[in-house]
Amino acid sequence: MNASVELGQQLGFWTLAPFACMLLAVAVMPLTCGCWYDRHRNKAIVAFVLGAPTLVYLLARFGDLGLEIATGTAEEYVSFIILLFALYTISGGIYLTGNLLATPRVNLGFLAIGAVLASFIGTMGASMVLIRPLLRTNSERSHARHTVVFFIFAVSNVGGLLTALGDPPLFLGFLRGVPFTWTLRLWAEWLVVVALVLAAYLVIEFYYYRKEPCASRRMDVADYVPMRLKGSINLILLALVIIVVLFSGPLARAGEAVHFPFVREVMLVVLAILSLKLGARGPRASNHFSWGPIIEVAVLFAGIFATMMPALALLQAHGGEIGLTQPWHYFWATGGLSSFLDNAPTYLAFTSVAQGQVGVDTVGALTATQVVPGLGFSPAAYLAAISCGAVMMGANTYIGNAPNFAVKCIAEHSGLKMPSFFGYMGYSLAVLIPTFAIVTAIFFL
Repeated sequence: MNASVELGQQLGFWTLAPFACMLLAVAVMPLTCGCWYDRHRNKAIVAFVLGAPTLVYLLARFGDLGLEIATGTAEEYVSFIILLFALYTISGGIYLTGNLLATPRVNLGFLAIGAVLASFIGTMGASMVLIRPLLRTNSERSHARHTVVFFIFAVSNVGGLLTALGDPPLFLGFLRGVPFTWTLRLWAEWLVVVALVLAAYLVIEFYYYRKEPCASRRMDVADYVPMRLKGSINLILLALVIIVVLFSGPLARAGEAVHFPFVREVMLVVLAILSLKLGARGPRASNHFSWGPIIEVAVLFAGIFATMMPALALLQAHGGEIGLTQPWHYFWATGGLSSFLDNAPTYLAFTSVAQGQVGVDTVGALTATQVVPGLGFSPAAYLAAISCGAVMMGANTYIGNAPNFAVKCIAEHSGLKMPSFFGYMGYSLAVLIPTFAIVTAIFFL
């Protein structure tokens, strides 16, 4: 029996409380005690107070079983954070100079290019490369925060659907046997969602652009500078990150041979250090590069990973009782939890539920296209729904995907006032939920 399933069968539902409190802290504390919560040390205190008791309970109550779950979760957390760290560090050394005109066409170009780029250098990499020039381009605008919100939608989330490099859940699926090119078959879902999100952005952007004061437009024109690329060595390092990820399988086997599970992660850290040592300092200084955003992501997700262990175990143990039988069930169930849980382990939880339903042992086996007797759908239909739900609906909240918070932090550090946790959700409810309903009707019914 799967260790997580075995644990979930023994856990009480009261063990969900620390995770619920962690989510409430992320949502409410910036509003109620923002000055205190803004410090990374205090975020770490909250994460420790909620996460440590959960970890101690699992270890003390369940012994070796709890240790196995905690160790696996810790390894996934380390892999998750180091991949984000490498992409954040290397992309931070790439600087696009200039200050373009903040017109709807230019802003749309940023979002569209980012949505394509996200599938090949990751949502974190694409977000870090493009968010600063986008903020600089819109620095003269009176109304700019909607552009950053849609940037999170398109670049930090839905754009990363096409390859295993695009988003952490797809990366985990790749490590567990899903062929690297399998996600390319989701191009139609990707195209529909990106098109609908960008169309909604244009409507809102034209509305706000017409409201821009004439003085702001004149200042924007006066500050125009053509765009140029600096820090090109980091493009080579990003390519090497992609190569390292592509060779994850052989590197994992090499790690098993030497009893060290983090060979890939060591190589990613080395590439990040090379970026710091070999890259020119100018681009990083021009980007106002700081460790603040990635530290915040690491601290918050340490608390989330620790407290969500019981939640994922309960879901894997009792997921079959939820009544998920149709692909659209998986799309919305995976997406709903990915809005608040990290979407990577949520992806694994629902692939586990799907494995049990169709009778296969591995995530890779869910790529089969033969219809399962009695269900009327192929395993691939379930995997497509789970993949789309995890990647797309991570955009619903700031905590659905790691780049969301990083982009928010960078925007606020630049002086732009971003929507609150619930204010951001207002955008997602108005734009994304109808978009996902259309996707459901076209692809998953």
